[in-house]
Amino acid sequence: MRAVVSADSPGVADVRLADLPDPAPGRGEVLIRVRFSGVNYPDVLLLQDKYQVRPLRPFRPGGEVGGEVAATGDGVTGFAAGDRVMAQMGFGGMAELVAVPEDRVHKIPDGMPLDDAAAIQTTYLTAYHALVQRASIRGGDKLLVLGAAGGVGLAAVQLGKALGATVIAAASSEEKAAAARAAGADIAFRYPGAPAGDGERREMSALFKDMCPAGAADVVFDGVGGDYTEAALRAMAPDGRLLIVGFPAGIPRIPANLVLLKRCQIVGVLYGGFAAENPTADRANCDEVLRLYQAGAIGPLISGRYPADQARTAIDQLKHRRAIGKVVVAF
Repeated sequence: MRAVVSADSPGVADVRLADLPDPAPGRGEVLIRVRFSGVNYPDVLLLQDKYQVRPLRPFRPGGEVGGEVAATGDGVTGFAAGDRVMAQMGFGGMAELVAVPEDRVHKIPDGMPLDDAAAIQTTYLTAYHALVQRASIRGGDKLLVLGAAGGVGLAAVQLGKALGATVIAAASSEEKAAAARAAGADIAFRYPGAPAGDGERREMSALFKDMCPAGAADVVFDGVGGDYTEAALRAMAPDGRLLIVGFPAGIPRIPANLVLLKRCQIVGVLYGGFAAENPTADRANCDEVLRLYQAGAIGPLISGRYPADQARTAIDQLKHRRAIGKVVVAF
């Protein structure tokens, strides 16, 4: 089979297409013929040896796939050859065939394109878990989404609207703000480059406050980090919830006195840990995400579909933050 491999050294430049032996499904595993594999920012971090997990090389990136069941291992009862499915794994999804434990595989609705199936898992399940389990979002909450045009940002915009929030989308360019607006944001705007120093952080905080109805956000979905986090924290309403989702702009330094003065919560979001420890709740989340997809309330914006021999280019779109919405690799 063909597979995208990080063979020798850290970095996206080491990624290449290779021929590997076809896998066979073990007991309790489903063998999937992959049509699309979603690309996410954790793939970049894995390849740079900067993620929480550091697989030994050679390894295959790719944490989510859409395809058809090719075969099943002993003990598998919920799937049969030909079933259209999506599945998640920590890494290894960028290959023509992947063997996945049955409990990480999900049948998809009739008519759902397989590229959507590969694109809807990591980002939408992260955003759903963040908003529902971690922030306990309520109808009428004012939700400020940072990095609102990335894969997880657009998922948060759409899910926030579906859950009854007023969504304020912040993005780094007018093009990205327009994408967030098209995805359903009530308000979308461009923020300037990373603030340098206390004065610029306060100026950015003032911008966030100006854009939020009543001058404050009840929930902040922060998938950006860096100095943007403090600026967003200063724009929080009392009893607000600041969701820490990711740090492409760097790990933030947060003044603890602001947390006290705002009477707010800073809440970590680690979707993979939640899914591993709460598989039943995670499967229920997935069912709800698919229900919202079928209802037309949400759906991934796929801005790039790259053949497997261009996987490095696809991953670079995430590395350099050029992607709007999702990017997938096709097999």
